[in-house]
Amino acid sequence: MTPRFEWRGAMLDVARHFFLPDDVKRFVDAIAALGLNRLHLHLTDDQGWRIEIESWPRLATVGGETAVGGARGGFYTQAEYADLVAYAAARDVVVVPEVDLPGHVNAALVAYPELAPAGFEPRPYAGIDVGFSSLDVRNEAAYAFVDDVARELAALTPGPYLHIGGDEAAATKPSDYAVFIERVCEIVRAHGKQPVGWEEIAKAELAPGTIVQHWKDEDLARTAVRKGARLIMSPASRTYFDMKYDAGTKLGLEWAGYVSVDDARDWDPATQVEGVAETDIVGVEGCLWSETLETYDDLVFMAFPRLGALAAIASG
Repeated sequence: MTPRFEWRGAMLDVARHFFLPDDVKRFVDAIAALGLNRLHLHLTDDQGWRIEIESWPRLATVGGETAVGGARGGFYTQAEYADLVAYAAARDVVVVPEVDLPGHVNAALVAYPELAPAGFEPRPYAGIDVGFSSLDVRNEAAYAFVDDVARELAALTPGPYLHIGGDEAAATKPSDYAVFIERVCEIVRAHGKQPVGWEEIAKAELAPGTIVQHWKDEDLARTAVRKGARLIMSPASRTYFDMKYDAGTKLGLEWAGYVSVDDARDWDPATQVEGVAETDIVGVEGCLWSETLETYDDLVFMAFPRLGALAAIASG
């Protein structure tokens, strides 16, 4: 039987808290057993940069030192990352690396302050607030940086996708944001990868076939479809499994409300957003942001059984 959706994904945030390679492999085993076939790794954020980039070595050695709450930092060497990708591929799971741009870049700016806008003084960050950091998107050095990162990640990632983030870029002027996203998508395509981004990238012009990940704003989801994009459906109220199950859950956040197992199970991606049909949807993805998740046991507690409920929807 053919699964309902091509993209049956789980996102793991290794930037807010760092998960060791063996823990990521355990997570791959768990999602593969459910029939999920995409592992979206959120590799960079304000709190930490988790992938070695040889042309910009301080990203990992300096930007990788921090994590939420002062927890242990860390990063994957290119050999470790390549091993994770191969491990996942052997289980029919495609790794989708995400480098979040142009916001969520404080860790990168701590490593390379020359990429910051004038007047911004980056400091190591262990909190969870968002929207305060941005690359200096009017500086050509920012595009050289993005090109190097995309080139190295593309070479390490056999799968067809590279996720550019694009969310919560409140510190980037809207006009600058659109130009930046369009240029970064061109860079990604030049390195042979298909751009993927959070729904905010629909504010820019999009080439047909761009993949846009819906998480909150239904108008942006519809805009993305009008511009020829296809959607990954990750509505926070249904698929953000870092949200508490209920008021008694000790871990998790609640800005999107509580997400019970029933909430994760009882919805239809093709009717979730008015004006978005099943033909507009490439798939679904459950997201595990790690602001409150420090250990693999924390991850398992929040992911399951909700991720199993999503897998049933994805498979149809």
